Amino acid sequence: MKLWQKDKTSSKEVEKFTIGRDPEFDILLAPFDVLGSMAHATMLQKIGLLTAEDLEVLIKGLREIFDEIELSKFEIQKGVEDVHSQVEFLLTERYGEVGKKLHSGRSRNDQVLVDLKLYYRSAIKALVESTQGLFDQLILLSEKHKADLMPGYTHTQLAMPSSFGLWFGSFAEGLTEDMDLLQSAFKLANKNPLGSAAGYGSSFPLDRTLTTELLGFEDLHHNVINAQNSRGKTERTLAFAMSGIAATLNRLAADVCIFMNQHFGFISFPDELTTGSSIMPHKKNPDVFELIRAKTNQIQAIPQAIIMILTNTTTGYHRDLQLLKEHIFPGLDELIDCLHMSTMMLKQVQIKSKILHDPFFKHVFSVEVVNELVLKGVPFRDAYKEVGLAIERDDFAPNQDQVNHTHEGSIGNLCNDEIRGKMNAAISKFEFDKIDKALKKLLDSSHLD
Repeated sequence: MKLWQKDKTSSKEVEKFTIGRDPEFDILLAPFDVLGSMAHATMLQKIGLLTAEDLEVLIKGLREIFDEIELSKFEIQKGVEDVHSQVEFLLTERYGEVGKKLHSGRSRNDQVLVDLKLYYRSAIKALVESTQGLFDQLILLSEKHKADLMPGYTHTQLAMPSSFGLWFGSFAEGLTEDMDLLQSAFKLANKNPLGSAAGYGSSFPLDRTLTTELLGFEDLHHNVINAQNSRGKTERTLAFAMSGIAATLNRLAADVCIFMNQHFGFISFPDELTTGSSIMPHKKNPDVFELIRAKTNQIQAIPQAIIMILTNTTTGYHRDLQLLKEHIFPGLDELIDCLHMSTMMLKQVQIKSKILHDPFFKHVFSVEVVNELVLKGVPFRDAYKEVGLAIERDDFAPNQDQVNHTHEGSIGNLCNDEIRGKMNAAISKFEFDKIDKALKKLLDSSHLD
């Protein structure tokens, strides 16, 4: 049974093809569909399309369904098209004709869209929390190992002295920048499309400002066509934000895989966090980080997939948009999982100390020696040539015990407090507490008094 069904049904082939994977994703949207319906019903009562008694019954029924969803007792019954239909059918089945009044003034288009916006807000909150967990671990490691030197590389060739503190801290600050892009996606997700109906509004005097407040949205999409066109734009922006975090994780994972290699041996993990070989007893494989490397590459491909789905879609709703969920929903789950696994692994990372004491790495100190000569008054080009010739003669013998880098963001001045400040400032912009309070109030029947 479908809400739009009249006296004819679609063929089974058409039905199967058009529904696709929606049922598995609709379960994720279920609690948000109920929240959107509660706000819509409250608004309908205010503008006179529902009586106070109607609203009381609908809120009661919707709360019951919400609780069933929370207890995993909710399901989309066989033959029911989607979560929106299931909720309405349950209300009508349990409470009669009042259930048929709930859809006044809205279309499945804006109903789906508000569900998605609420879902994305929630998913972004989980993503931010997972990112913060990894960030905190990276900063902790950066401080702990700020005096442990390691070689830095350019072109994958030995370059200059670095430190584990500097290396860990680089990913921490990278995540703060990733939060800035995620904030742009959040701002799009935090705008209310409810009341845009099929994309052209309604002849009912809907109070869209009220539903915006009830659902804790920062603002509404004022133009109803633009509200519908935001579907796709939101996903595209979110996909790019996810890709940014994935790229940071990808580089971390790639480094870890290299640094665990026996030719480097810079870091290691307990045996229980690595895998072995069926034939080679000595193997300790970095399977977790290899999978993180691969999964984050898959996530970085999502923006392109979304762009291609949206290509050539004109103004208004198109069924093409249904396929966006097949990329965004699993991508969010995978990214959060990669963040959690990275954090867990790094809590037990083991660092090799005094790496640069090995004469093999003496050439990474060439710039240090050049700079020492410059400080003594030797022109830079002359100092560069002198050190270069010493290296060619193989009589270059630098002090490999320490380096003296003191400017902002260098080995001896990591600026981790400033980086923490960046992350705190970025996270504060999301204002999740405001959203949580609004939704809690919506679920609390006392707000009807």
